[in-house]
Amino acid sequence: MTTAAPIEGSAPTGGSVPAALGSLAADRATGALSTESGVFYLAAGHVVHVESVYSPDLGDLLTRSGALPADGWWEAVERAGARHRVGRQLVDSGRLTEGALELCHTGALFDAAYFALAQDTAALRFRPEAAHWLGAVRPVPVHSVLRESRRRRDLLHRIWPDPTVDTAPLTRASGADPADLPPRRGRTLARVDGASTAAQIASALACRTFHTLVELRRLAAAGLITPAPPPPPPPVATVPHGTGEAGSTWDEPDTALLRRLLDALEAL
Repeated sequence: MTTAAPIEGSAPTGGSVPAALGSLAADRATGALSTESGVFYLAAGHVVHVESVYSPDLGDLLTRSGALPADGWWEAVERAGARHRVGRQLVDSGRLTEGALELCHTGALFDAAYFALAQDTAALRFRPEAAHWLGAVRPVPVHSVLRESRRRRDLLHRIWPDPTVDTAPLTRASGADPADLPPRRGRTLARVDGASTAAQIASALACRTFHTLVELRRLAAAGLITPAPPPPPPPVATVPHGTGEAGSTWDEPDTALLRRLLDALEAL
């Protein structure tokens, strides 16, 4: 018996994400299911697209790999995004063959689904009839998505059991030399700079996220990389309270706080 999926705007139901997806598949639902780390887009109970901040999107993979020029991608988004037919536009315009689009999209879908399912917690909400602007490329059954995610999680666990490597900024061990490694692993290590995450490294290499995770876990198992330590908190200036004009008190720490907030807003 599956747990019913949450309806739009509801609080989490307490059921797991796989259970919610299974329920939506059984109901042949269409819409978007948001989890803590991604969004599943469904059409008639099949998964048609998945997004996650921990995985490069399809456009990034296509343009960085050279399969599609950036202006061709954005032209398709502008022309067909509002009609949810960007994928179809890429094929009809001759920018991509249907097979190339399906291959790249399916890989991106499974990569994002791995992260969207990484934290098996209650779904945040389900938006009925919500559709992604890409449109359906090749729908995938829910059970296939769940099975592939389990396979990937088990494989990565056998290589190195700490999943922190998948999402945290990574730093290189002292003396770790990319030249000493097989080419793909060496290129991956060369991108480890103390600030970049697996998704950013995969994007820079124009590589599938899962393939990058395999190499990063192997590097972690060899002791060549570790999650970067969190940055130190900014120093807090302590200024004694002073007295301004007669009868008034000037609180300097409040001014310092405002300056820090202004700096943060400008950085954003």
